[in-house]
Amino acid sequence: MRSLKILILEDSPFQLMALHQMLNATGVFDVLTADSVARAKQCLRRRGPVDVAICDLQMGGEDGLAFIRHLAAQQGAAALVILSSVERNLIESVAQFARSHGVWVLGALQKPAAPAMLHRLLELYLKRGAKRDPGLPVLEAPPLLGLSAEHLPQLREQWVAHFQPKVTLNAEVVGVEALVRWQHPERGLLAPAQFLPEVTRAGLLDELTWQMLESALALSAQTCLDDGRPLPVAVNISPSLLARGDFVERIMQALRDYQLPAGVLTLELVESHQAVFEHGQIEALLRLRLAGCQLSIDDFGTGESTLLRLMQLPFSELKVPGEFARGAGSDGRKAAIIAGALVMARRMGMRLVVEGVETADDFRALKSLGMPVVQGFHIARPMPAEQLQEWLQEHRVLNDAQDCVA
Repeated sequence: MRSLKILILEDSPFQLMALHQMLNATGVFDVLTADSVARAKQCLRRRGPVDVAICDLQMGGEDGLAFIRHLAAQQGAAALVILSSVERNLIESVAQFARSHGVWVLGALQKPAAPAMLHRLLELYLKRGAKRDPGLPVLEAPPLLGLSAEHLPQLREQWVAHFQPKVTLNAEVVGVEALVRWQHPERGLLAPAQFLPEVTRAGLLDELTWQMLESALALSAQTCLDDGRPLPVAVNISPSLLARGDFVERIMQALRDYQLPAGVLTLELVESHQAVFEHGQIEALLRLRLAGCQLSIDDFGTGESTLLRLMQLPFSELKVPGEFARGAGSDGRKAAIIAGALVMARRMGMRLVVEGVETADDFRALKSLGMPVVQGFHIARPMPAEQLQEWLQEHRVLNDAQDCVA
């Protein structure tokens, strides 16, 4: 860990000394220290960005929230550890605040810091830091302006599908989710948040969605699970797309073109401000469900009308967002929410998928609650189709080896 550069923001001299000694004991010697946000900013200006910032929340003058905003705006640290004596619920809320600003939160801990935990977080940084998507910047780039339908030929070549595996807690692959990326000729690989708003404003979201559907079905047609079935795929769709009169027929024709059963396709309904669906939209979803397609309610528990939609639409799957998975092993509220969603899904005959499972601790916590399907960085990052094929093969080999040992 000698290569790491770490900044400690802590106004207690004793805590500052203790953290410094812990880091030295783990082999980290490039340690910057600051007892105020102003001095921490000054350190970053003089010495440049750090690998990890360890940040207290309460101190004289500017508080930890101001420092987090500064880290986000200036990309002052690749990762953040929040360490405070305030109650755990508040620490987790601050962690969520940091994530919403694009900051990678390695850990959100109560004082005093345990040396073993600090060592584990730094090992996590070293393990995952090199694997972070190199083309997806932490902060959003300036918005892309001026898109229109005349750009579609170029956009169709630059929009690409990445796929993230979904697995059971017994490591069985049950499908993948298609996630859009834009291979921009000047900006590199862009995340959805950087271009979807402009794509929507330009009226091109439908075109993008159909391209993702085609890419997902093509992958399914050429990839089989261990039992020989085509690989199930999930694609995000906007409720506005359901209003198109030819939506159902185009879906069914695409399935016929690829000679796929309808059951391989899950449509994940993304959140919108539309509280109540029109009769035509509901009919479209009912017809697809009758044909055998699956329907998922995405980001369950976060939308204004989630429960109403659950009663109104024929869902076969609930997806719990990563906000509830992160830290579920130590946060009783999150564990209760996931456990409750599991009970609800089971009683309604649905499958539960938990997104954003990023650490082994999160994974173990979910295993103790029940048996949902999971996806997240702990399992695999979104990847192009070619890389997914390699990952699936490696996953099979690993599972076979573990079965032999068992």
